[in-house]
Amino acid sequence: MAGFIANQRRLLLVLNRRFHAPLSASQVAFYYVTASHLNPKDSKVSPVARGRSRVQHKPAEGQEHEGSTQRKVFKSEISLLQKQMRGDDFRVSPELRKLCLDDFPAERERQVKQKPAPEAKSKDCEVVFGVAPCFLALTQGRRRVRKLFVKDGEASHRASVLKVCEEAHLRGVRVHRVSRKELDKMSNGGVHQGVCLLASPLSYLTEDSAPSRKDAPLWLVLERIHDPMNLGAILRSAYFLGVDRVASSLRYTCPLSPVVSKASSGIMEVMGVYGYENLAEMLKLKMEQGWQVVGTVGQEAEVLQVPITKCSDFKMTKPTLLLMGGEGEGLSKELLSTCQTLLTIPAGRELVPGIESLNVSVATGILLHSLLSSRSS
Repeated sequence: MAGFIANQRRLLLVLNRRFHAPLSASQVAFYYVTASHLNPKDSKVSPVARGRSRVQHKPAEGQEHEGSTQRKVFKSEISLLQKQMRGDDFRVSPELRKLCLDDFPAERERQVKQKPAPEAKSKDCEVVFGVAPCFLALTQGRRRVRKLFVKDGEASHRASVLKVCEEAHLRGVRVHRVSRKELDKMSNGGVHQGVCLLASPLSYLTEDSAPSRKDAPLWLVLERIHDPMNLGAILRSAYFLGVDRVASSLRYTCPLSPVVSKASSGIMEVMGVYGYENLAEMLKLKMEQGWQVVGTVGQEAEVLQVPITKCSDFKMTKPTLLLMGGEGEGLSKELLSTCQTLLTIPAGRELVPGIESLNVSVATGILLHSLLSSRSS
């Protein structure tokens, strides 16, 4: 405490010497809290100095060099005080810090854009976050797992978190207790539920090795899905409803990131997604093997020479490829030209102009349920 009082007195002396006038206690407190402690970059000129600068006259030629020298001494002394006053003798309440940051947008932006934690910077690793993604990443064995990070405190005693920790211990994965702030950095602000896992990334599969149903398999083919939240929701529905394979274009498609895994509730850790450089070639090959290609369009779509059928009227009797286009644009003309039938979801009411279609993940779930329900067993 004595050190803090001494620093306050020294700051008063420096400020008095700088402005040639005594300062009130409130002026010094405002200057110290906002300029020196919270935003050192903006403390070069205090609010008092800015106010005085409007009434000061231009110094004479002989005084200009002297003023410059005084400013340099002032800056160096303030810099020294800043370093000393950041120690354990001074505390700023969270409420006061939040109010003061409102006056410093640059500082607030700097705190929001936190750098990723050092553990997340490895090129061959990424941070999986969330209870279900971390647990399934551990149990499925598709990733090389390095470390498990768990929030220190009562949250680590939840049954779901303990289950993840037990799985990590069984597999020889080190468990580290860290603060919530560190987990926030690792997950880039994602909803981590107190658990993060450092592991190798997942990629699109290229080898055609997975077996399919012999009677009427259904493959879901995705083209240009940009939103990782949509992709995650699609994978979750596809796995739950019983899709035999999910295929995707590799161009203009979001990667299989931890965000996708979290949005899929960890299904991405279980269900492999096959990537294709040229979907049109794959579709033509499957058509030669007797598969039918079914596309999707909105209610008002006009596609020449391709029949449009309500999804509820379509019956799946042979191997089928269901094509879903990306957000906004839908299927490309190249893929539409390969379709033998186009399915649409009828609206249950008259739609307001401007509302023409469903979200791609919602539409996918409806169509998959309709087709798989009609599949001959």
